[in-house]
Amino acid sequence: MLLTTGQAAEELGCAITTYRRLIRAGVLPGLTRRGVRVMTPLWVVQALRQRTLAPVDRLDTDLLGVLRVDAARQVQDTGRKWTGYAADLGPDDLLEGLRGWWRCDAASVAAGGVLPVTVSGYVVAVLTGLDRWEKGDGGRHTFPDAVLAGHVTDLATPTKHVTAPRETDRDIADLLLGARLPSQSSGAIAYVSTHGSTAN
Repeated sequence: MLLTTGQAAEELGCAITTYRRLIRAGVLPGLTRRGVRVMTPLWVVQALRQRTLAPVDRLDTDLLGVLRVDAARQVQDTGRKWTGYAADLGPDDLLEGLRGWWRCDAASVAAGGVLPVTVSGYVVAVLTGLDRWEKGDGGRHTFPDAVLAGHVTDLATPTKHVTAPRETDRDIADLLLGARLPSQSSGAIAYVSTHGSTAN
């Protein structure tokens, strides 16, 4: 059975625009097109609906930064080619597009030790190596030593690519990738308590 974008969003209890971000990010398998409509297999939507909350209470921090991004797009600023997330980007391009430049409290992000990256509330990538940051214009920061600990290319299964050189970073990536991590923010970076509402 195939669902329209509107039907899939209704099943998940989210806005159509929220669901479309997942489509554009390329993390949903089995999509087909009927004219201008994008159709999603029912099993994919059911898999997303059953995804558990990220077990952030198992991390060694009280406050966790969460990078909320849209589907990847090309940019012409600060020497990077991309910003955002797309499943078909290679690890180097993903890292380049995710490690900055974001308006944030860089010290708080660094103190968390890990930066989950979410598209529409699902963890699609995990960054570590956040100890050093650089400040740019308008309160924007980048983390030049950031490591792409892992990312997903399919949220339904999920299909994880855990790439960090350190075992502890690989373990954190495996723990978080594909999980739901809701957050609220007016900007790209949200801050969630590891002992608060996202852990229940």
